[in-house]
Amino acid sequence: MNFAEQYIALVTMSTREIRRFLRIWTQTLLPPVITMVLYFVIFGSLIGSRIGQMEGFNYADFVAPGLIMMAVITNSYSNVVSSFFGHKFQRHIEEILVSPIPNYIILAGFVSGGMARGLLVGIFVTITSIFFTDFQIQHPLIVIVTIVLTSLLFSVAGLLNAIFATTFDDISIVPTFILTPLTYLGGVFYSITMLPDFWQLVSKANPILYMVNAFRYGFLGISDINVGAALVAIMGFTIVLIAIALRLLKTGKNLRA
Repeated sequence: MNFAEQYIALVTMSTREIRRFLRIWTQTLLPPVITMVLYFVIFGSLIGSRIGQMEGFNYADFVAPGLIMMAVITNSYSNVVSSFFGHKFQRHIEEILVSPIPNYIILAGFVSGGMARGLLVGIFVTITSIFFTDFQIQHPLIVIVTIVLTSLLFSVAGLLNAIFATTFDDISIVPTFILTPLTYLGGVFYSITMLPDFWQLVSKANPILYMVNAFRYGFLGISDINVGAALVAIMGFTIVLIAIALRLLKTGKNLRA
């Protein structure tokens, strides 16, 4: 395929993935916003007023970047894992794999849909947070880079989950038993400086900690870890997962009958 044909294939796949979640926006875009509103009401207004401040900021302001990032992670991941597994379950993916479309275009087509949904939800949650918090963006570039890389990373992770999944139940195992615990233990609701030294060290093995802190630094200008190291770590995780995904698409592991 020449460049023009690859471009058409990418646009076609991306458009299909984006239209897929926009068509059912009441199931894909609205619930995350409602969930975040409840988080802001409970943790920001009710519990936050009793906690007071965290790292020199009102508790609602402190947790807001983490809540936004949590919404982006969840929706980027769930969009790709459900879409790709649906294609796999219905055997549509085999038709795509035998076509002349390069594997990186296939990957980009599915991932773009996850990124679009994750970023769109992130924007909606950010707008919603304005009604509950009083913070400003200190470093816009870091905010943009972090949220784009994070949505990319978890979109690819969702595709990997879909590749290895054999039943619809399998696509919920990773979000339930791995993704959710890592998110809640990733510094969304607290600073790891509150933890003993040993548990601070353990927390640094959690990749979501780097994303939350880099994103929080972009908004508030504070972070529990070095922001440069956090961005490098996120890029490193992303490159590794992309390489694995391309390898699996090339070999057709768990994809071809």
